[in-house]
Amino acid sequence: MDLLSTLQVLYRRLTAEMRSKYDRRVPLGDLLTDRWEIARSYAFGAGSSCYDSVLILGDVRVGENTWIGPNCILDGSGGPLIIGDWCSISAGVHIYTHDTVRRSTSLGVDPIDKAPVSIGSGVYIGPNSVVAKGVTIGDKAVIGAMSLVNRDIPGGTRAWGTPARAQP
Repeated sequence: MDLLSTLQVLYRRLTAEMRSKYDRRVPLGDLLTDRWEIARSYAFGAGSSCYDSVLILGDVRVGENTWIGPNCILDGSGGPLIIGDWCSISAGVHIYTHDTVRRSTSLGVDPIDKAPVSIGSGVYIGPNSVVAKGVTIGDKAVIGAMSLVNRDIPGGTRAWGTPARAQP
């Protein structure tokens, strides 16, 4: 049996085992890796997990028992990106500590804009949301799906939309 055939057999077996145990199908990288080990390799807090498909850049710090969903971007290349304990960062969330708007529109004359991002403990960020540079999200805030968070959100606030706004 050649290497490709062996890998295909292994893939089918791993996929069947995942379906049997958890009733889900995940990409190959997630079949071969342990989400908690990935989080430990980035020195994230105890009990935190991070899918293989997450892109992590720069200075990213994550507290304990935080779940980072698949296909997220955690970009701390513009300053520290700090996420607290017991957070849920849903699938497809992008969090940035920089942007290149002024650099691009000035044809490279202006620098890349950078600012840290801080996300408190007990925060839920819904799927496919974007958190812009310089934003602080307070403890126990809830950000609705597909929101653009481009300003600070106080603790305990429920916010959603583009741009995200506090909801009654």
